[in-house]
Amino acid sequence: MIISVDSLLGAVEMGLIFAFMALGVYITFRILDFPDLTVDGSYTTGGAIAAVMITNGFSPWLATLAAVAGGMLAGTCTGLLHTKGKINGLLSGILMMIALYSINLRIMGKPNLSLMGEDTLFSSMNPLLVMPFVVLLLKLLMDLFLRTDLGLALRATGDNARMIRSFGVNTDNTTILGIALSNGLVALSGALVAQYSTFADISMGIGMIVIGLASVIIGEAIFGARNVFRATLAVVLGSIVYRIVVAIALRVSWLDASDLKLITAIIVIVALVFPSFQRFLKQKSSARKRTAELAEHALVRKKGGAADAKAR
Repeated sequence: MIISVDSLLGAVEMGLIFAFMALGVYITFRILDFPDLTVDGSYTTGGAIAAVMITNGFSPWLATLAAVAGGMLAGTCTGLLHTKGKINGLLSGILMMIALYSINLRIMGKPNLSLMGEDTLFSSMNPLLVMPFVVLLLKLLMDLFLRTDLGLALRATGDNARMIRSFGVNTDNTTILGIALSNGLVALSGALVAQYSTFADISMGIGMIVIGLASVIIGEAIFGARNVFRATLAVVLGSIVYRIVVAIALRVSWLDASDLKLITAIIVIVALVFPSFQRFLKQKSSARKRTAELAEHALVRKKGGAADAKAR
């Protein structure tokens, strides 16, 4: 089972494009500690808006920006449902995801939309040459934002909302902002994927939250997340690693493309269980070492006692 160079490069390209979505999921999942399932809908929203605008003659750049705005609007609605409507965070995301299915159908007018022959962002540029710089730039801008007063308030909201409220910060506003930014990045990823694959489909967002979580968890497990800079870098690299692992898995003869969601779920399960397994092995090793030390100490005492008895 050998993966071709073309397949590897394609996996890296897709990993870079999905890195935007992974960064968005990182904001809600790690920073806000908010289980946002809006992702599955806002990803499709980004692709739908971009595809409709491009097919109607708009600039791909303008279409992509509009897709980001659409994703941020969807995230804002989820945030309002949770903060102002006092609806459970998980349920807020589910409700918005369901609503977006119909909204996306309205936007596209049909279940799928082709971009074959249309001018897209990738018509005149090589994704493998341009996307690393774009992803790196956005990652650095995100790092800078998270170090500002507003960014620190956003991070504190996820860590300890009650404490940050005591300093006069409106946690409702920071929560809404975080969810909006997250879904804006997710919609950006959806818009880019639609242009890269030259089509938008109503079901393209199904399971995206799991892919985003897989990228975050894999990145943190492999590269660590000691600080914001390293955490966001780990998320980007995790997205690339995830796509490479999927590409390798699909080379297995008894696996089909239809098994992609199953592969994703298995990867996430392994990534989640692996740290616990590592801790278990470490604790077991420490316990074994401690037992050996106690046994050695007892043996020394026994020998010492025998020597004293012999001397007497």
